[in-house]
Order: sequence, then structure tokens, then C-alpha cells
Amino acid sequence: MYSAETNDSDFRLHPLEQLRWLLVSYSMTGLLYWPRSPETGEAAPGPSAQGVHSDEPGRLLQLLRQEIGDCQRCRLHQSRTTLVFGDGSPAARLVFVGEAPGYDEDQQGMPFVGRAGRLLDRMIAAMGTQRSEVYICNVVKCRPPQNRNPSADEVAACSPFLFRQIEAIQPRVLCLLGNYATQTLLQTTLNISQLRGKDRYWRGIPVVATFHPAYLLRNPAQKASVWSDLKRVLELLKEDNQGTPL
Repeated sequence: MYSAETNDSDFRLHPLEQLRWLLVSYSMTGLLYWPRSPETGEAAPGPSAQGVHSDEPGRLLQLLRQEIGDCQRCRLHQSRTTLVFGDGSPAARLVFVGEAPGYDEDQQGMPFVGRAGRLLDRMIAAMGTQRSEVYICNVVKCRPPQNRNPSADEVAACSPFLFRQIEAIQPRVLCLLGNYATQTLLQTTLNISQLRGKDRYWRGIPVVATFHPAYLLRNPAQKASVWSDLKRVLELLKEDNQGTPL
């Protein structure tokens, strides 16, 4: 289990645990071996040859970003610096959904680039993958003033674009970070403590809900709970890769 020290740079695993989940991650992506073709006995082509890395998700995301444009559908446009659409691979098998951009995100136009974002990067690395291989986005695309919580009408105006992002990517698993992401996609008023630890689905996609990295910075003792949730994400990805019904 990783450290629960207050320093966010210390999100590390025991070396044996790290090796174990690195191997799990490799097996999920097919890097350990490819199945043999029954006709030729040769290794079957990898994902890129089978169209897994099709340009279609990227094209759909690009069209969606163009449709959003210089969005003025809610009051948040009045105080934002930059609209923060999303970041990562359009072919991602795993999508992380957060709440809203903060100050650093608003300045750079990228999700999760501040202190909480650096912790999320370490969480992703602990899973044996990297940021460029997943997709990261938020429920609302503009920073609420003073980092306040998004209002119900702001969520209502922006969440349809989130739904279409997910539909374009068609990930195998959704990891929802914090109350707003979880409540928005699962259409519930329950809080994250009540929702995490149980398998749920959004339009057929398995959902794992966990604490937001910003919450972990204030409550580092919950890192063990989050690692348990991330291991469940890895298990679901592995099951999907093996063709096991989810």
C-alpha cells in the first residue's frame, strides 16, 4: 500500500506491489503477448492494426470542441480565462472525470495541472500507465469564481458536453473523482463516501467512484482507500481485455 504521508509527492507503492500492477497494466494493453492466429500460427496484429486507435474518436472530439466554441451558455464565461475542454488520448480505455478547472487549469487551458493534478499524475503512474494514455476532463469546462462549487444550472448547461465526450471516446472504464463527477453521471445526491467501493455503470460503461485528488491533499489518510479503488479500475480493465463479461 502506498504512503499516507502529507507530502503529495510521496504517492508511491511498495516495490513488489508496483511490479505486480505494472505487469497487470502490461497484460491489459497486450504488451506481454499477442494471441496466435489459428490459420498461420503467427502473432495476431496488435490494437493499431485492428482499428482500436481509429481516428474517429479524435475527430468527434474535435467537432465537439468546435461546437462548444467560445461558450457563453452559463455565467461562468464571464470570469474564466480559458475554456478547459479535456486532455489525453481519444483512444483511451480509461477516462478520469473531475469537477471543474481551478486557477492553474484556467490559466493553462488544461485539466488537472495544479497541485491536485500532479497528484493525479502520480496516481496514474502508480497504475502502471501515463497521462497521455488516458483521458481527463471535468463536469464543467470553465473555472467557477474563487473555486466555488459549480451551481446546478452550470452543471446542467455543461454536462451534456461531458456526456458526448465520453460517448465519443467509448472508454472501457470511467473513474469519477469526487462528489460532483459521481453525482452528475450517476444522477444521485449520495456523497462519494456512500458511493465508492461498489460497481456501478453509466450507459453500460463500468464506473469506479473515488475521492478527488484535492481531497487527498487535505486528507492524506484516505490514500489507501483511493488505491483500493484504482486497483478495482485495473481489475475491470483486465477483465475487459480478456473478454470476461463485466
